[in-house]
Amino acid sequence: MIYYVDCKASLCGDGRKERPFRSIQEAADIALPGDEVLVEPGVYREYVRPRHAGRADARITYRSVEPRGAVITGAEPVADWTPYDGAAEGEVYTARIPNALFGGFNPYTVRVRGDWFVDTMMAHLGEVYLDDQALYEVTSLEGVLHPTVYRPSWEPEATLRTWYTEQDTENNETVIYANFGADPTGHKVEINVRRACFAPEETGIGYITLSGFTVTKAACQWAPPTAYQEGMIAPHWSRGWIIEDCEISHAKCSGISLGKYLQPQNENKWLNTKWKDGAQTQRECVMQALNDGWTKENVGHHIVRRCEIHDCGQTGIVGHMGGVFSRIEDNHIYRINIRQNLSGAEIGGIKMHAAIDVVFRHNHIHHCTRGIWLDWQAQGTRVTGNLFHDNALSVDGELNQEQMGGLGEDIFIEISHGPTLVDHNFFLSERAAKIPAQGLAFVHNLIAGSLSAVGVGTNNGTPHIPSPRYTPYHVPHDVKVAGFMTVLHGDDRFVNNIFVQQKVREPLVQMAAYVREHPNDWDDFNVTAGTAEFDAGNYPTVSEWKARYEGYCGMGSETTDRYYDHLPVQTRGNVYLGGAKPWCKEQHPAVREDCPVTFALEKKDGTWKLRTNLYALLPEVLQQAPAGYACTLANSDTLGEAFEPEERFENPDGSSIVFSSDAFGQDAGLAPLPGPLADGGELQNFGWTEPLAEKR
Repeated sequence: MIYYVDCKASLCGDGRKERPFRSIQEAADIALPGDEVLVEPGVYREYVRPRHAGRADARITYRSVEPRGAVITGAEPVADWTPYDGAAEGEVYTARIPNALFGGFNPYTVRVRGDWFVDTMMAHLGEVYLDDQALYEVTSLEGVLHPTVYRPSWEPEATLRTWYTEQDTENNETVIYANFGADPTGHKVEINVRRACFAPEETGIGYITLSGFTVTKAACQWAPPTAYQEGMIAPHWSRGWIIEDCEISHAKCSGISLGKYLQPQNENKWLNTKWKDGAQTQRECVMQALNDGWTKENVGHHIVRRCEIHDCGQTGIVGHMGGVFSRIEDNHIYRINIRQNLSGAEIGGIKMHAAIDVVFRHNHIHHCTRGIWLDWQAQGTRVTGNLFHDNALSVDGELNQEQMGGLGEDIFIEISHGPTLVDHNFFLSERAAKIPAQGLAFVHNLIAGSLSAVGVGTNNGTPHIPSPRYTPYHVPHDVKVAGFMTVLHGDDRFVNNIFVQQKVREPLVQMAAYVREHPNDWDDFNVTAGTAEFDAGNYPTVSEWKARYEGYCGMGSETTDRYYDHLPVQTRGNVYLGGAKPWCKEQHPAVREDCPVTFALEKKDGTWKLRTNLYALLPEVLQQAPAGYACTLANSDTLGEAFEPEERFENPDGSSIVFSSDAFGQDAGLAPLPGPLADGGELQNFGWTEPLAEKR
């Protein structure tokens, strides 16, 4: 059955083409397996709650007839703005909103809150938009009348457009004051009203396809791993969704949630009681999910592809446990958390906990506070063929102590045991990878930024008492927990990569120097490219590590550090250019300090190209490499197993990976080049189309 929806229809219909429904929800109430809902262009101001699940062989499909022409929004227009007395003429306006508009959920009385949210700003879930750009909330009317620049924002000039809200209880109204900087008459002004745009209320509503929509502006709550993770679009603990070809923007917190269901006894327990450490409450969430029936068969296996995701406050995509066995590919994710009005430990273009057997492929992630953050249980996870850039802190000029809490990076892998495979990526931010984890394999990447948090960042920051974080590892290719362990560090492989030292902005250099003088247990703030961060800590080679156990039977009462010392590191086939530095134990690296490499990303007609002299320089670099240097074909067997879960770096179905193709599928041959490209060709036609980005 095909149901038709058209918000411009003159009369309420029955879903036939001749008499379409006026709202998507009318179709969502009755659509059954195999049905398709075709939605005509227009603005649909509704929170769509699919009622029925599809099946693997009979999906329920919601499709915008015109690509991105059907807009599902959680916002409502507000046209009745009056000048505020006493303010500069034509700048500050006020509106009074009857609270009946909000029903039982008023985002202007509900604050952003949740585990690991940092209340640097007492933000509401509401938002005010002028021509699709969010204004900045302030905590007093004075901040609207006399706004000041908010320094942490990536766009400081925009922070002078502010709003403030209060309740008129006598008249049951929400009062909003806004400094638009101009008369809003003739402009589109909207406010958040609904907490989501497309998400079922019940769990288990699986096999849904959402295709070709614009989804925007919802008042979704902060989404930590220890709470019900809201999102503007959310499968809500189900299986087999496909979210494709959509533009997703301006979520208060998260654009898409592939995450956790509601566990009332665990909901933000750390925030609400503080009696148990946050890591312990998260472990309880994992075990509760298993007790409640979390299995490989009933949750996950989603696909998010070819979406443009931008201007969300916390994450573009978030998830904990509910996103297992998924594929996230060919997406363009940018401008996530650049306003810096939300702060906390759950922020990134993508932030996933328990990304078990999840593949992140061919995504373009840039201008985010952080690119991808894989936190806990990144087991069987593969990050392959992605382009990252401009994901480190946006600072120019003076050192900003307000932003010392984190510099940002392209990828952050935290407190996980692997195997986590990172291959054929372009890491072009000044800080490439933060890796307080183990069981990692970096293979055939271009890494033009630093590695940081090597050997630190896995304790919970207690000042006097040891606080190691024990996290789960799983039966290979399953969610069943095989054990818990803290991170020993090491068990990492760096094979056939190209490391390049690019010029680092002076404020980041200053921050790194500051941290060297004031060390912390979370990040070393390294800004030097290469693997030399492993020089400290006495990381062993594989042969050195095995020698520790020779002649040792492990019996009796002999005390030993063997089981808690660093695990081995493997490095081979790597190239280090322009000041990037190798690990002191690497055999025969190709190193050229006097080799300045240039990068320039260009976009034309929706196609991205990487202009670089790297591959013009590479033949000479390899010709002058030490006699023992070799970039040999790598595969799952040569990478071996991640130590703790005893699982190979392999495909989700257990089959071997042979790294015989480059980032774009071109045959690399039996004697591949280091880095992500087989022939040094240009980076182009990465699969993202950006017509709307060009218009803004």
